[in-house]
Amino acid sequence: MTATSPRLKHEVKDLALAPLGRQRIEWAGREMPVLRQIRDRFAQEKPFAGIRLVACCHVTTETANLAIALKAGGADAVLIASNPLSTQDDVAACLVTDYEIPVFAIKGEDNETYSRHVQIALDHRPNIIIDDGCDVVATLVQERQNQLADIIGTTEETTTGIVRLRAMFKDGVLTFPAVNVNDADTKHFFDNRYGTGQSTLDGIIRATNVLLAGKTVVVVGYGWCGKGTALRARGLGANVIVTEIDPIKAIEAVMDGFRVLPMAEAAPLGDLFITVTGNKHVIRGEHFDVMKDGAIVCNSGHFDIEIDLKALGTKAKEVKTVRPFTEEYRLQNGKSVVVLGEGRLINLAAAEGHPSAVMDMSFANQALGCEYLVKNKGKLEPGIHSIPTEVDQEIARLKLQAMGIKIDSLTPEQVEYINSWTSGT
Repeated sequence: MTATSPRLKHEVKDLALAPLGRQRIEWAGREMPVLRQIRDRFAQEKPFAGIRLVACCHVTTETANLAIALKAGGADAVLIASNPLSTQDDVAACLVTDYEIPVFAIKGEDNETYSRHVQIALDHRPNIIIDDGCDVVATLVQERQNQLADIIGTTEETTTGIVRLRAMFKDGVLTFPAVNVNDADTKHFFDNRYGTGQSTLDGIIRATNVLLAGKTVVVVGYGWCGKGTALRARGLGANVIVTEIDPIKAIEAVMDGFRVLPMAEAAPLGDLFITVTGNKHVIRGEHFDVMKDGAIVCNSGHFDIEIDLKALGTKAKEVKTVRPFTEEYRLQNGKSVVVLGEGRLINLAAAEGHPSAVMDMSFANQALGCEYLVKNKGKLEPGIHSIPTEVDQEIARLKLQAMGIKIDSLTPEQVEYINSWTSGT
């Protein structure tokens, strides 16, 4: 590992991993045609010339393609990990070696290292921040007030980050524009639903090799991530129970054919529990007490706080690693609870995150969101801004085009009809 210093050009596990990383980045790029078209345009137009940019993201093959596109557009970029277990070390090495992008990310880094990398990123004095969970922006606002004048804006990838940004704006501390990438239709409809649905079960299966058919799977939360996870679990033959706090989402789950129960009633029934809420301690001590012997719990929401691991630890008389990313907590009542990926994102801890095809649209939104901030520098009010509808639709159009799919367009008569109030039945 490279020696640590705030002036480092990088901090990655092993630069010798770069050749493998390059192969994997290029493989992912085959499934990212929209971002490739954006990168080609950026390379000609250089929209980020003179812009210092920090990206706090999961350092994966897909993120690498985003970073390459931003650099092609002229950005002076630094990349750090947004989760201690999500970094793909070969990808980080390749970005440093082959693309000369400073990367500070090591799979398995401890919280102290993670926090130090956030500080190193802010030492870059960014004009634009791409955030995934709002850690960099929150640290900037709390500890680097003198750098606020440098900021053009930020883009946010996740539901958790948007929740934090809204709280910051309510408290009057968000003094610059933030682009809500998460809620773009071409992001959450696809990334959160299809990406999370597939990659979560991929991570669980890689970590455990359990058969999901016939298992009772409890999906905690029925937002877009929960919908995708429940759908894919049912597709593999699982009996799916959903827990919710929102009555509208709960009735939606019922009408989608899922059993809906409070967590207190679901806890004794589940073989596998998957949290996808973005909230704190949705599985708690009283739930562990009544779980089946050998119940598996994991998280695919965001931070490692959805499962109350501290409470679980106090109930355990022994904790041992039984497989990579798989820890068995032997409880004082004689039963065991198995925790995957230390309660962090299981799809990135034990697998490779979302498929490239869905991240193509998500990161197209990130790239164009950054361009939108630059083009509108000084014109956008502080607060949270949606991706413009025309940008969202253009991404969908490019994706369809790349997939070889054509759609209809309105005739002049139809345009006239839907814009008129005089025609009726």
